[in-house]
Order: sequence, then C-alpha cells, then structure tokens
Amino acid sequence: MHVVHLAEALDPARFRTRLITGRITEDEGDMTYYARERGVEVTEIAGMSRLLSPLQDLRSFLTLLRIFRRERPTIVHTHTAKAGTVGRLAARAAGVPVIIHTFHGHVLGGLYFSRLKTRVFLAIERRLARASDRLVVLTHDQAREMAEGLRVAPPDRFAVIPLGLDLQPFADVDRPAARTRLRAELGIGEDIPVVGIVGRMVPVKNHPLLFDAMALLRDRMNPAPHLIVVGAGEREHALRSYVSEKGLEHVVHWLGWRKDLPQVFPAFDVTALTSFDEGTPVSLIESLASRTPVVSVAVGGVPEILDGGELGRLVESASDDEVADALESVLVSPPSQEDGERAQGLVLERFSIGRLARDVERLYADALKRAGVVPPVLQVPEDAPPLTPEIVEGALEDD
Repeated sequence: MHVVHLAEALDPARFRTRLITGRITEDEGDMTYYARERGVEVTEIAGMSRLLSPLQDLRSFLTLLRIFRRERPTIVHTHTAKAGTVGRLAARAAGVPVIIHTFHGHVLGGLYFSRLKTRVFLAIERRLARASDRLVVLTHDQAREMAEGLRVAPPDRFAVIPLGLDLQPFADVDRPAARTRLRAELGIGEDIPVVGIVGRMVPVKNHPLLFDAMALLRDRMNPAPHLIVVGAGEREHALRSYVSEKGLEHVVHWLGWRKDLPQVFPAFDVTALTSFDEGTPVSLIESLASRTPVVSVAVGGVPEILDGGELGRLVESASDDEVADALESVLVSPPSQEDGERAQGLVLERFSIGRLARDVERLYADALKRAGVVPPVLQVPEDAPPLTPEIVEGALEDD
C-alpha cells in the first residue's frame, strides 16, 4: 500500500508514475485492486515473484530492460529484495538517470537464511548499492544498521523516509458498531477480551510465540481471551496444527486476508506483534490510528515507531511469559481515552500520505539535480500509449 499511496499522491504536474509489479505469491495479500481503485497505472510481469528462479528472473530482467528502453523513465524507484535486484540491474543497463531503492526491511541479518546465503546476499546488496543513486530506509535505526552494522553503503547514501499511509479510514470508523459487528460474526461476546494479530503467516512473524502466550493467558484470566488472526501464508497449515496441539481451537479465529481492516481493528482490545524482525510494521500503525492499543516485541524499527514505549507496550525479551504479562496488563488496564487519542494523532501526523509525498518529492528533486536532470519531469510523452499486456509480452521479443 505504501507504494500505491506514493504513486497516487505525487504531483501529476511533475511526475507521471507507473507501478510495475510481479506475481503475488500465496503468502501475500494481493493489493493490485487497491492501486487500480485509486487510478494508479499498474503493469504486471507474471514471471517476477519473491521466489528464486534464475530463468524467470532473467526473463523479468529482459522484460524490464525493454520496458525501460521503450518508456525512457527518468527515475526508477524499486521496492523489495527481488524487484530491487532485477529492477536496478535493468535500470542501470537501460541508462536510467536516477535509480533509487527502498528497504522496507531486509534479509541480511542472519534470521532468514544460512550464514553462507546471508553472506552472498549481503555481497550482492553491496554491489547493487553502488549502482543506486540513493537508498531509502524507514527509520533512523535501520539507517545506522544498514550503513554501520552491515556496511551496505556509506551513511550519506541513505535517506530516512517513514511510511505514508491512508490512515483516515481507520480514524473515522464507528468503533462501537465495528466492534459489535465483527464480534457477532465470530460469536465472541462483548465482555470477552480479544487479542488480534495481522500479518503474513511466514516464519519471521513468529506466530507460535503469541500462541504460547495465549495458552498462558487461558490459564490466568477468566474469561479466557480470544485471538483473532488476520492473514495467510505458507505456514498456515502448520500454525493451525500448533493451535490444536495447544488446545486453543475454541479461542482462535482465522479470518484470512481482509480488505476491510478499518472495520477489524476495533474488535481487538489489543493488537500483538511477536516477529523475530520488523522494518516498519503497518499493522501497529493502523492499529494506533484506530485507537486500538498495541503490544510488540522490541525488534527492528518497532521501538522507534512506538517512541520507545510511549505509544505502545514494548516487550524486550521474546519469551511467552513476558508477552503474556504485557498482553494481560493492557487487557486488564487499557490505556485511557486521552492516551489513545494522543497516539492516534501522532501516527496520523507522522505517517500521512501528504508527508510521504513531500519527502519523496524532495528526494527525487535532489537526486535529479545531482544527475543533471532539471526540471524534474519524466521524459515519457504525455500522449504515450498505456503499457498494455501485449506490449509487456512484446518486450521479450526483439525490436
């Protein structure tokens, strides 16, 4: 959604934007509908996905290379590891004047792959950084980690630009009505404490830690709290089995991916996050925007988002007992209405679309000036035809 909001919000008099995306894998929520509803021009390349595939990756590179040569963009701004690799290589080969990459998180800290694979990916990322004019990170902690800890690039190559999201629907929702509606749908009484978690069901999200904490709360609290799980992914079957092993089937509700998240958060008494690592977790921002308190393990960019614990409860040690303690504390003694409104106001200000667009326009203007491209307008003619699927397929053929 961050990329969609940026494409939607940039000044059309200065920037003509196009979103190029790959195939959505099973553990991801498909948000292309969200882009099209907002008038963002979307081009899909079916062969490009998060999965490693040398042949498909080569085809994606060739497709992007031909697209860039045909469209002659002034700026290519990439996101995610795979698109960032293929996209930056194609942009450099096509002679694009300005290449920018955003790290929403990274897989370079040793939590995702073996030590050997991590070293290989880090070496690749360092080389890609040399082919990038600017590197964008979402928090100051992430900038220090990438520049000083991992030495991906010098500090002056990084720019810190927090997420920007359309948070107004979360702020404007009728909380009591939404709470009653979803709880009735799931058969949860109004007096039952409810914990929620929103995210992909992949190893790094560490759902089992939350399930372990919920098992502890079942034995501590009366009535026992329920858990609403929003999302899907590769580990869903294993996680459902884990919940059964813990005897939690009757208190865990599986919603899958939902398009109506502003209507979902009010049903939670607290939103939990138990990941091994995070960049800037959108679920915490959206939860605070809806005035739903949060509890999170203090990893990645989370402490910065929560102002060191001022805006939400941080758990310093990823143990089930400490997570359970933090959840129980919020469920028994929730933040005051004034605290909730203060947190809401701060996230609406810090993570707005308008602020994102202003930050990125300044970044683009600076990068274009350094590249000698002034004024900052795209070189694509205004009457250029739309990039149809036929043109994308044809990009694989020789001119």
